[in-house]
Amino acid sequence: VQLQAYGGGLVQDGGSLRLSCAVSGFILDIYAIGWFRQAPGKEREEVACISVGGVRRNYANSVKGRFTISKDLDKNTAYLQLNSLKPEDTAVYYCAAERAGNCLPITGNGSVNKYGHWGQGTQVTVSS
Repeated sequence: VQLQAYGGGLVQDGGSLRLSCAVSGFILDIYAIGWFRQAPGKEREEVACISVGGVRRNYANSVKGRFTISKDLDKNTAYLQLNSLKPEDTAVYYCAAERAGNCLPITGNGSVNKYGHWGQGTQVTVSS
């Protein structure tokens, strides 16, 4: 089981990015996918998740209305569209997978311990 996140970069305040999470070794549709981020000196926090079959999607309040999670089963890839980016969105972003996951509503830092498979991070930097 492998996940590879990519697509980060440097953007200006108000800009957009699309992060991708390419998965291999498992069928994406039977896993929930979560996107997390970790800024320097802060704990890792969940920002979005999508359930098995894509029937549920939840977002952290800090990104609701700006970020969109999706997955393409044909490409075995999950995505996180980041719009209206702010300097406080600067962090390393990670994708993670949970077999048969439910994607629960995100409170606090979310469900870091639920996810058993993690990709390496991709850096997102938003300049003011």
